Amino acid sequence: MGRRSIHTPEELRELIIDATTTIVEQEGLEGLSAREIAKRIGYSPGTLYNVFENLDDLLLIIEARLLDELALRLEGTDTSGSPSERLRRLVGTYFAFTQERPKLWNLLNEHRMPAGRTVPEWYQAKLDKLLAPLDEAMTPLLLDSDPSTRRQHARTLWASVHGMTSISTADKLSHVTAHIGRSLVDDLVQTYLAGLEKRTPARSAHS
Repeated sequence: MGRRSIHTPEELRELIIDATTTIVEQEGLEGLSAREIAKRIGYSPGTLYNVFENLDDLLLIIEARLLDELALRLEGTDTSGSPSERLRRLVGTYFAFTQERPKLWNLLNEHRMPAGRTVPEWYQAKLDKLLAPLDEAMTPLLLDSDPSTRRQHARTLWASVHGMTSISTADKLSHVTAHIGRSLVDDLVQTYLAGLEKRTPARSAHS
């Protein structure tokens, strides 16, 4: 039996978000349930649905906050040096962030919206903001390419790095290789940039 609310709606909302975040950090998504959240905050499970429509909406809020934290970290990355050096630092910052709270980061990979539902526009906007520094860093490396091509390259690189972080935070990297995740990410960026440098002159020569 839940107790009578002694919190404002906003306080209760934050209690639920904090408790859910802690559960995911400690036990992963498999340890999450409305009953467990309610137990931790001292309310009945039904209270959650007075604040959030469902668990999916609650998890999207937590994911969005994580994306905001990462965006701030990327914005604070040193932008001095050559474009390739800047890009390597951005990717390094990205990878380091994902390793700090691996189970929470895995939420972005494990949480799936129910069939027929897509993520809301505000969530997609956060993803776009997250990728903006990568787009900007790659622009000087692809000056002869149109914006859509630069965007595609940035997302190809991001998806590749994201895949490595997912394997690493799921503690499955050792199943694939003995190398540490950061060295693999550095190698990926170096190889990708080398490929871009080879492609640019060839493309210009036929223009």
